[in-house]
Amino acid sequence: MVLFFNLFLTFNTSGSFSAGLVGALTGLGGGVVIVPLLTSVFGVDIRYAVGASLVSVIATSLGSASTYIKKGYANLRLGMFLEVATTIGALIGALITTHVTVKILSLILAIVLIYSAYLSQRPRPEQTEIAPPDPLAEYLQLNGTYPTPDGVIPYQVHALPAGFSIMLVAGVLSGLLGIGSGAFKVLAMDQAMRLPFKVSTTTSNFMIGVTAAASAGVYLTQGYIDPGLSMPVMLGVLPGAFLGARILIGAKTQILRIIFSFVLVVMALKMVYNSLIGGL
Repeated sequence: MVLFFNLFLTFNTSGSFSAGLVGALTGLGGGVVIVPLLTSVFGVDIRYAVGASLVSVIATSLGSASTYIKKGYANLRLGMFLEVATTIGALIGALITTHVTVKILSLILAIVLIYSAYLSQRPRPEQTEIAPPDPLAEYLQLNGTYPTPDGVIPYQVHALPAGFSIMLVAGVLSGLLGIGSGAFKVLAMDQAMRLPFKVSTTTSNFMIGVTAAASAGVYLTQGYIDPGLSMPVMLGVLPGAFLGARILIGAKTQILRIIFSFVLVVMALKMVYNSLIGGL
């Protein structure tokens, strides 16, 4: 029993470190790695795995967002504005979850994720093109700047209503399927709102921590956050998130896009497996 516990602690902590690293680099949160690791490898009940995953997402956000905010990458005003949409969407998703065939929805979502991975490999120039600013974004003062090797570069938020709508859909899917909506947050900011990729991933990291904190409260009151399971997760995720934040600052955008696309494809394949074989 002691040997098994030591092995569990070692593998769980090392897996959590990888989760924190990937979550910080991609803006997806550590749950992408944590939930499959705990359920498939260790046979943990999905509810406790999700509870531990929420802890990992909060830890990832805390570990990386502080660095991103200090360095000037994350757009806090935009993140808080878009968080309204994901919160409303999550409530809607939770209300209609009993009226939707989740397996079919998961297959559709998997296709969307694969197509999104393809879209993310068609990067735009890092310096956004000259275009008329979004009036609403200007009124709300959501435009910002971010540091580059060539100095601080300003950027404008485009298509704010479209981005807000995608965030609403991301929240609905999160409420329906119990998945993190980090993938859609990054895609909404990168593709629809045409933000620099590093701004998209860092702002997503900040946002998912806010969402996860609200969800974790519900799981805590229901008794699904086990300290013995969550503590090794946090111990691994925090250093992974700190390392990921440091790597992202100096990483090339195209490399980040490749990592992001790879994780999206893995997520899609996992959802297909759950729908057709494993069940949800």
